[in-house]
Amino acid sequence: MSETKILLSEKEMPTAWYNVMADMPNLPKPPLHPGTKQPVGPQDLGAIFPEELIKQEVSTERWIEIPEEVQQIYKLWRPSPLYRAQRLEKALDTPAKIYYKYEGVSPAGSHKPNTSIPQAYYNKKAGIKRLATETGAGQWGSALSLSCKFFDMECIVYMVKVSYQQKPYRRIFMQTYGADVIASPSNLTESGRKILEADPETMGSLGIAISEAVEDAAKRDDTNYALGSVLNHVMLHQTVIGLEAKKQLEMVDEYPDIVVGCCGGGSNFAGVSFPFVYDKLTNGTKVRAIAVEPAACPTLTKGKFAYDFGDTVGMVPILNMYTLGHDFMPPGIHAGGLRYHGDSPLVSQLYHDGIIEAQSKTQKACFEAAVMFAQNEAILPAPESSHAIRVAIDEALKCKETGEAKTILFCLSGNGYLDLPSYDAFNSGKIEDYEYPDSLIEDSLKKLPITE
Repeated sequence: MSETKILLSEKEMPTAWYNVMADMPNLPKPPLHPGTKQPVGPQDLGAIFPEELIKQEVSTERWIEIPEEVQQIYKLWRPSPLYRAQRLEKALDTPAKIYYKYEGVSPAGSHKPNTSIPQAYYNKKAGIKRLATETGAGQWGSALSLSCKFFDMECIVYMVKVSYQQKPYRRIFMQTYGADVIASPSNLTESGRKILEADPETMGSLGIAISEAVEDAAKRDDTNYALGSVLNHVMLHQTVIGLEAKKQLEMVDEYPDIVVGCCGGGSNFAGVSFPFVYDKLTNGTKVRAIAVEPAACPTLTKGKFAYDFGDTVGMVPILNMYTLGHDFMPPGIHAGGLRYHGDSPLVSQLYHDGIIEAQSKTQKACFEAAVMFAQNEAILPAPESSHAIRVAIDEALKCKETGEAKTILFCLSGNGYLDLPSYDAFNSGKIEDYEYPDSLIEDSLKKLPITE
């Protein structure tokens, strides 16, 4: 077997997801009702989520079985390959070993179907006929559109307007699978009309798109809401990434010193890192897990650990998380999937407790890393994934300075073949760095729904 590409057989696929809540020293504070500000119960969530997902959201069982029907669909592309980036190592002249788990082999070109498939499955079992969602870069919308088609369900996607314009091929992908794709904010919802009245030229945000999708779902009995990141059950489903990677590294007698993932809401970072965080929490294994976010949307590195709305308008439960403020309006950076004002409560709690780390990077540096990776490893990364590549390269260069032969694992969460306009902007010198000003963060954080 070549160390360059490490494969598992279908028989070695995980049959259960790992739930980090079973082992965390401190669980996140409970979500609060946006109206009463009291802890939400299953009856509150039942308006937009099926019962099985609500159970997973609050479960503290360590292992949760993957339904057989979901496993069978996973087998269309899973287990995904693990590669050793030997050409990149050589280009960096580093003693470090760099491995990457490649999730771009999925039908949607990213890690997102790992959760869209089970979400569609559980909703179908509950009798739901239509799912509403939001999408930033379009990877989540793409994943949910194909998942709804697998289970003969309708799908409506509110796509952040700047991404709707920057990434037309993602929109076309979703429409090809039968989804209705709406540029957000739109005139179809009360929350969208409210935002447009205040700022007709707004380019939108994930928080706004979430408000529209939740409103859409709440108004129809046949419709539920599906979220591609942030929530506990989403983090759970994504752990197939790290569970497979752990087995693959065992096949070549390796274990990572450092695990890296890009981080917006936290799903692919959690997916690759939580199975290794399990080792850290239960066995004291010394592994570093690094979440990498854009300097233009520095949720973990500059945000506040507090209760905040998960959307802009204030329709969804209030979550205890790192946040930049629910009315945070991100600049139109090209890593559209990382432009969320908050972060997963699980990722946030682990970061707050010092169990994981976080870094922020500017987009020029990330695109430079993506191009270097593509030219050596022959895969064009999604702009989001470039953040993980940047830190993997930085850590490998530190090894070059110190002479340490560390093993680095990162999640290549998606391919960039539908993101060529972003690469065109970089190649033509139109990409600009932007670091979100502290003063704007401070202003936004003054509007948190709960002061402590």
